[in-house]
Amino acid sequence: MKPLTLCLCICLAFTLLDCSQTKKEVEVKEPSLKEALKDKFLIGTALNLNQIWGKDTLAVNIVKRQFSAIVAENCMKSMYLQPKEGEFYFNDADRFVDFGEQNGLFITGHTLIWHSQAPGWFFTDDKGKDVSKKVLIERIKNHITTVISRYKGRIKGWDVVNEAILDDGSWRDSKFYQIIGEDFIPLAFRFAHEADPDAELYYNDYNEWHAGKRDAIVKLIKSLKDSGLRIDAVGMQGHIGMDYPNLEEYKAAIDAYVSAGVKVMITELDLSALPSPRQKNIGANVSDTAAYRQEMNPYTGGLPDSVATAWTQRMGDFFNLFIANSEHIKRVTLWGVMDADSWKNDYPMPGRTDYALLFDREYKAKQIVKEIIEKANANSDTTTNSK
Repeated sequence: MKPLTLCLCICLAFTLLDCSQTKKEVEVKEPSLKEALKDKFLIGTALNLNQIWGKDTLAVNIVKRQFSAIVAENCMKSMYLQPKEGEFYFNDADRFVDFGEQNGLFITGHTLIWHSQAPGWFFTDDKGKDVSKKVLIERIKNHITTVISRYKGRIKGWDVVNEAILDDGSWRDSKFYQIIGEDFIPLAFRFAHEADPDAELYYNDYNEWHAGKRDAIVKLIKSLKDSGLRIDAVGMQGHIGMDYPNLEEYKAAIDAYVSAGVKVMITELDLSALPSPRQKNIGANVSDTAAYRQEMNPYTGGLPDSVATAWTQRMGDFFNLFIANSEHIKRVTLWGVMDADSWKNDYPMPGRTDYALLFDREYKAKQIVKEIIEKANANSDTTTNSK
């Protein structure tokens, strides 16, 4: 090789190396949600099985880069953990916890006691009849003790009871309530605390801003505390829409729970861009049915710019509220990583195309991600300057 050629090759090599280093420096300096919000609250996401097992590598990269907390979307619910009495299946849950530990993430267990995804055997005997109160209490204790003991010291917080109260503040008429009565809740909290005294314990619910439900949850918190039981936070699921709830009633709910002596967590946040299905008697007319479905699923090819802008503003308003109240909010968790993951795509009507999360179907951050980071950083600068 001629000296001039050798010299050019060496220069080119150093140039490429320098460009590579510069690229890495840019990537390192690129802001993330978890970095911007680290002094505010944990920012989390729910993981599905493809993400837990590393099959959805693009989503996994987003989780590692952007989030500081995780929760399992389904695999830790009782119907999956104990599909048959005494037969526990921990493979998926173990992998979920391993993933969280390997990446330094705060891990929440979701959920121990929930009427909706509990196995049928939980409530019946070998003849198909409801079990006695004593038997159901023993089954609750065994399930909670076995699950929490397996992850003692590893899972830091548990959704102990999920969705036990209706919007008007009355008790949900679940099998837990029918057989045991309202005592099933303090029993669940007691069993959970006994299994891991250091774990945080939460009550989790949706429509948690409704006045009737809000007041009933406050009453539940005070009852648990008066009984000497541990409850650290209320999980406000945060399934919100473009026109509900208003910020004032959401703030009122946060204030009510804080006044009752607990922290608040936003546990399943998503914002549907779609209209809420309404009760409508469309009969058997095929054209009416088709028109209604189109009306309820209007954005199959993507959000119009005006709707995307309104969505960004709406989600931004809620994050502004969370940041302004970060002293009382421990965690904000999105219910999924990107739009294609969201359960909102098929609820309450199958086949809908929704845009409910912070990352789009191409795994790209939406405009709102940049705005949240900027808002958090600006708030941090203001706080620092005021001290």
